[in-house]
Amino acid sequence: MIIQEYLQRLLPGKNISDVLVTKITGEASNRQYFRIQEKNNSRVLCIDPGFRSADPASYPFLVLHNILASAAIAVPRIYAADNVSGCLLMEDCGNMMLQDAVREKPELTEPLYLDVIDIMVQIQRIEKEGDAIAFTLSFDREKLMFEFDFFITHALQNNRNVSMGSAATAQLRRQFESITDELTAETGLVLNHRDYHCRNILIHNHQPVIIDFQDARMGLAQYDAASLLRDSYHKLDDSLLQRLQRYHYDSLLERNLCSTAFDEYLRLFDLMAFQRNIKALGTFFYQSTVVGNNSFKQYIEPTIAYLPDYINRHAELKTAGRIIMETLAPSLS
Repeated sequence: MIIQEYLQRLLPGKNISDVLVTKITGEASNRQYFRIQEKNNSRVLCIDPGFRSADPASYPFLVLHNILASAAIAVPRIYAADNVSGCLLMEDCGNMMLQDAVREKPELTEPLYLDVIDIMVQIQRIEKEGDAIAFTLSFDREKLMFEFDFFITHALQNNRNVSMGSAATAQLRRQFESITDELTAETGLVLNHRDYHCRNILIHNHQPVIIDFQDARMGLAQYDAASLLRDSYHKLDDSLLQRLQRYHYDSLLERNLCSTAFDEYLRLFDLMAFQRNIKALGTFFYQSTVVGNNSFKQYIEPTIAYLPDYINRHAELKTAGRIIMETLAPSLS
């Protein structure tokens, strides 16, 4: 179907011959987005192949949208959905990402990030509702090791600029298993957005709006915090990072979502941030070398630059960190 046919299914009886259709650049996803502009109106069309022939009542995006909206989390409104074409027509919340907002007006960085942490904690407070899939999935051993293995495959083994023997690969994987054991030994899991970074947060009418939430699952509260505060797309200065970590920790304590000391919160934050950054690197190399999407190459070095901080602070990361830095960093120089 062409775009106009999709729109006619979503807006039966409406004359859509004069609409202006503009493609919106997306992230590393198979979903496509288009801005649909009329004379006095603008909406966003999402074409999601995974929605075709799916049951809307159990489709993750729609389920999570309802959960978040019910918890007063700002998400784009949905005007229409059609599971035959796999299309959704949604509110247009503009192009201004958190990344753009803080670069244009650096003085807004701290207040905006405080607001975004407040929203993150609102999400983390949400309790299980029915049999929604987000509450049945978690960052368990299988998920974390899948992401670690994805990194090994695409950042190391399939990287023509890297030479890594089988012994070093096996040793690195054992270290990843040990780190995974540390992370999955923790209890007190909360709902996580799963990709809570500055490009999945729009600033619309001066307020944050959360997008790309369909893969939410249970995990440590530090997972989304690490995604936001150790973001591949925008680096925060150290003093602000520390204030925001403390703010998140205090917010968790106030809502009985955390019972550990601050030092333990920070240790788990670093371990989770290490895993999150490794996962991001796997995605960036995959997008560059397999998909042919070179837009992510620019974020590889900034993400690697985070790793020494974690490695130097925590003995449990030293061996894995040494292997990664000795193997991967020289290929980028």
